[in-house]
Amino acid sequence: MDLLNTLVDKGLRRELPTRAEALAVLATSDDDLLDVVAAAGKVRRHWFGRRVKLNYLVNLKSGLCPEDCSYCSQRLGSKADILKYTWLKPDDASKAAAAGVAGGAKRVCLVASGRGPTDRDVDRVAGTIKAIKDQNEGVEVCACLGLLSDGQADRLREAGADAYNHNLNTSESTYGDITTTHTYADRVDTVQKAHAAGLSACSGLIAGMGETDEDLVDVVFSLRDLDPDSVPVNFLIPMEGTPLAAEWHLTPQRCLRILAMVRFVCPDVEVRIAGGREVHLRTMQPLALNLANSIFLGDYLTSEGQAGQADLEMIADAGFEVEGAGEVTLPQHRAAVGGCGSHGEADGGCGSHAGGGCGSHEGAGVCGSAPASASAPQVDEVRRDLVSVRRRGAGTDLAPNA
Repeated sequence: MDLLNTLVDKGLRRELPTRAEALAVLATSDDDLLDVVAAAGKVRRHWFGRRVKLNYLVNLKSGLCPEDCSYCSQRLGSKADILKYTWLKPDDASKAAAAGVAGGAKRVCLVASGRGPTDRDVDRVAGTIKAIKDQNEGVEVCACLGLLSDGQADRLREAGADAYNHNLNTSESTYGDITTTHTYADRVDTVQKAHAAGLSACSGLIAGMGETDEDLVDVVFSLRDLDPDSVPVNFLIPMEGTPLAAEWHLTPQRCLRILAMVRFVCPDVEVRIAGGREVHLRTMQPLALNLANSIFLGDYLTSEGQAGQADLEMIADAGFEVEGAGEVTLPQHRAAVGGCGSHGEADGGCGSHAGGGCGSHEGAGVCGSAPASASAPQVDEVRRDLVSVRRRGAGTDLAPNA
């Protein structure tokens, strides 16, 4: 397919696809799926080899969030039967983190529910970061605490944080349909604050909330413009008790096309398969490793994931290897700038902006493309049996899944 040859050539040169090319990837047929995976896999292996980076979540504070994000089981008014607890003590958080590190994780992601941290919260997290780093040599720490106020990103950096996560989640045009208590611009501002403080920015999306192909491409192009070092791709876990509990729009094939599109748009960025891979990719998870170079190990914030040992066996069986603590994740041209990407380069972003512009709506140069779908596909199969509320690990007396 001419389209795929073009996209591989662009990805190997860090030249970005046009918007129409990205849409064409999402519109490819199931018959062409393996060709799409193989093409995106060439780009993935060029920049990241066969390494898979493991990340581990520690939910520092669960539930009772004042925000109304429709996808979230911790939201205001949620009836989901999840764990609810206030801040973990630094030693407890460090013990939880150590389980992930022992399982092979090189990055620990510290997450807390809420609109954003108070200055006291930042002090609390700073103590947790110190405890984790004192007890786990070489581990990376990413904080995810919500919207940041002025100066808070700098304080987290000074405390030893390596990265900050704040996802855009969906396109700007549909953001108000998902969340009303803060804006899309608020999220963009927090990612920019992380960048400015010298933190490695982590920002991604959630697929499966009823969005169109155009929405998916819009948010990925917006992420490209923000130039995060890592892009987590979440697949909605429709939790009972949330407004999106009935949204089952994803198939394994669509998930693979989404990951391939993200890889083509951000060829040299850490693409992470995040929440929902077990629910929607299911037995196709090993194939997705050809597209993404990073996953979460074990459980998520409020739901259970695949057994940690099964994750490790899956990686090995698929012919990949766990990235070691001493290895640098990002390609040299991105890692050279303090681990925070190529912000100082003339062709910054998730590759070069020379090829096809930034968020171009031109649609030129697409060969062999099918017309993009106008709406999300409908899926008959509902797999609630694959959605399980987390009852172990952080905030409980039970051993974590790592």
